[in-house]
Amino acid sequence: MRAFVNGKIKFLLAVLLGLIFFIFALFMALPSPEQILTGQRSDKATTEAIVKDLGLDKPKWKQLIYYTNDLSPLSWYPAESERPKLTGGIALVNLQSGSVWLKAPYLRTSFQSKKPVSGIIADAFTGTMVLAFSALMFALLLGIPLGVLSAIQKGSTFDNTIVAFSAAGISLPAFFSSMLIAWLFGFVWKQYTGLEMTGSLWEVDPMGEGRYLAWKNLVLPAIALGLRPLAVFVQLTRNTMVDVLYQDYIRTARAKGLPEWKVIWRHAFPNAVNPLVTSIGGWLSSLLAGSFFTEYIFNWKGLGKVAIDALQNSDLPVIMGTVLFTAIIFFFVNVLTEMCYIWLDPRLRHG
Repeated sequence: MRAFVNGKIKFLLAVLLGLIFFIFALFMALPSPEQILTGQRSDKATTEAIVKDLGLDKPKWKQLIYYTNDLSPLSWYPAESERPKLTGGIALVNLQSGSVWLKAPYLRTSFQSKKPVSGIIADAFTGTMVLAFSALMFALLLGIPLGVLSAIQKGSTFDNTIVAFSAAGISLPAFFSSMLIAWLFGFVWKQYTGLEMTGSLWEVDPMGEGRYLAWKNLVLPAIALGLRPLAVFVQLTRNTMVDVLYQDYIRTARAKGLPEWKVIWRHAFPNAVNPLVTSIGGWLSSLLAGSFFTEYIFNWKGLGKVAIDALQNSDLPVIMGTVLFTAIIFFFVNVLTEMCYIWLDPRLRHG
């Protein structure tokens, strides 16, 4: 396990370096901050301050070094720099020319709101995380039992119906299912459901008493986002359970007179869970990183909504920060999934 973790850390560092180069190249290909700010009729002093802060008056290779230095937890800054103070850093080595700082990655400041990008991402990630986990729980709690029941009744009308619906769910695009669910349950049948077409986790109190949690706004986007993983979990659970139920040890367990529920849940299901764990991890990372369309359609404040708004407004630091953060989350969830898979499968632990 230790060798596995060490290998993944080295791989992560290589991936991060490659991603930083890619994001920087993308940043260079997009319109410059001067052009964006000029288009927004910003004053000259603000434009010059951002150009100086981002080092855009320097050669490209120096800009790349500055950007990598900002992202690194261990960074060097000249004595007059204010950047490490923005992240609550600690000076490890102080010299006359500058200091070595231990700090949080500095993702710079939004062109639009002038807020730190790290704060924008942290605020938005709460909404994305709640939505992703809710969609995953909806898919798991409904998909696993349906898959098991379908496997037990293989070839029946129930089984054929479940397989047909799961196939339709897999082929249905997320943006289409989101629009359909929002329109049906948030507009056409609103008088019965009491749900809105759009809304976020936090709503502003109309009486001016601050924000409050609006859990009902979570229902429709969680269902829309969870439909495809639900269909995948149903099919995966059914197919693996069908294979397991025909194994010799299952026939032996039944021959010993064990109750059917024990045969299914204590003997068959644990041996069919490994492919499901891999799929769950993959879908969790996908939901955390890829709920852009659903968040935008339901106006749900999350990473996807923030990233799309940043693209529309050419807010380059926010775009770069969300891409980098999303990639890191995707990587860590996949590594955690692989570790769980090794822990569940003794053959991999001792191999």
